[in-house]
Amino acid sequence: MGLRELIKDYFLGFWDYETPKVMVVKNNTLGVIYRGVQFLVITYFIWYVFISQKAYQEIETHPESSVYTTMKGIAVHGDNILDTAEYARPSEGGDVISTILRREVTYDQQQGTCAEYHQVNNANCTSDSDCVEGEVNFNGHGRRTGRCVWYYNNTFKTCEIQSWCPVEDYAAVREPALVEAINFTVFIRNSIHFPKFKVLRGNIKYAPNKRMLRRYLNKCHYDEEKEPYCPNFRLGYIANKARENFNELCQTGGVIGVVINWHCDLDVDASNCKPTYSFRRLDMRKDLSNSGYYYRFGKYYSKDGVESRTLIKAFGIRLDVIVHGHAGKFSLVPTIISIVTAMTSVGIVICCDLFYNKSVAKEPMQHISTGFGYIVDYGSTHSDLSDGVPL
Repeated sequence: MGLRELIKDYFLGFWDYETPKVMVVKNNTLGVIYRGVQFLVITYFIWYVFISQKAYQEIETHPESSVYTTMKGIAVHGDNILDTAEYARPSEGGDVISTILRREVTYDQQQGTCAEYHQVNNANCTSDSDCVEGEVNFNGHGRRTGRCVWYYNNTFKTCEIQSWCPVEDYAAVREPALVEAINFTVFIRNSIHFPKFKVLRGNIKYAPNKRMLRRYLNKCHYDEEKEPYCPNFRLGYIANKARENFNELCQTGGVIGVVINWHCDLDVDASNCKPTYSFRRLDMRKDLSNSGYYYRFGKYYSKDGVESRTLIKAFGIRLDVIVHGHAGKFSLVPTIISIVTAMTSVGIVICCDLFYNKSVAKEPMQHISTGFGYIVDYGSTHSDLSDGVPL
């Protein structure tokens, strides 16, 4: 055989359709199992893959997002009126904002020497030899001078330190919680952009002009059913949805995640793309000694020509705004891929075999008895229909 004939045979053989020998088992039990498995596979692809997961869509899961937050509210604290400049940190910000719910204040601290707090490790002493000069305990409040001095109440002695005096753990004044903060309002403005589909959406209700929008925002509060496009959330509402007790949060503070989910089906009008909100506690509560949320800051001033400060330990709620986006739109490529996958899974290629055996193969049917009933044998008794090689 020459090269030309070899190439010709290979080319013609390339277009041959090859199929295994088909046998139909006439047994109801096997038939029910076979059709049942086919039904489950078809149901999986139709209901879950195409309807639930929308496998016919091209998707985008990494949108561009912007978040702006601010806190609103006025509270009466003793004889003082507190506004956002007093309790909000920062007063306006991005995806993180916190509000002070309780304070522990240490007044009139000055740089100097004083007794270390008695619960610090190795702070208690009876003589100067018990205190190492220059030693720094990082769980304490300053550097030791090497002297053993009387404690603030003059009942026992501790090592003297160089620090801001008096130390916070001894002199801090615990103020009552700001329970009125339950009615404070958090304004959360979020815009999201799906660049692949050129869709931009926001979480604020559309208004014809700025005046009407301002009027709407001044009176609305978010409600999942009635006001899904209102960006104002009461702190009490957020704590309740996160399944937290607001009074307990006032004592220990806490970090709550505000999760904004955008799940958009762009096969329908983009106006149906609405945000949904969920709230959950983010900080760990099992370790009670380190649970909650607090931070310290100082207010500095000069007193009798000496630099002084008021140290504030603030407990509060920190809100972390987390945005997730998912958009999908019909596309021919994923549709074809999903259909082909489904057809392959249910064995649709068998149709080709049945077409061949019914229309092309002329061999008579053979009935073969078996332990399961009988088998109907279709087709040729040859493994290669072109060369006639016996089975």
